[in-house]
Amino acid sequence: MPRILAIDYGIKRTGIAVTDEMQMIAFGLTTIASETAIAFLKDYFSKEKVERVIVGEPKQMDGTPSQSAELINNFVVKFQKAFPGMPVERVDERFTSKMAFQTMIDSGLNKKQRQNKALVDEIAATIMLQDYLHYKK
Repeated sequence: MPRILAIDYGIKRTGIAVTDEMQMIAFGLTTIASETAIAFLKDYFSKEKVERVIVGEPKQMDGTPSQSAELINNFVVKFQKAFPGMPVERVDERFTSKMAFQTMIDSGLNKKQRQNKALVDEIAATIMLQDYLHYKK
């Protein structure tokens, strides 16, 4: 069974998470520089079967698009041009970074380890994907 991949796209960094082949568990794959996202995904898709991609949709508390929405929408357009046959679903990513940071605290990471923004992005993508799997059922 192909995997599902989640992208937490940001100005500088992009967190990537994937499911296992049974699409039951999400786990962090990596964090990459955002400008390398399409090249990274071309390489990844050449090695792994991916059924669909989940991309975070940043929203304000009132549900309106956040400041970074245009940046992410532009990325989605580039993604769809590079991978025209790959289905893309947008999911609400509100609170994923806060949840990721809390996860780091709960898992016992020290203050210096919690300052690793790349790890926050990877965990946020994982949370987003795990939520998607939960609600997909």
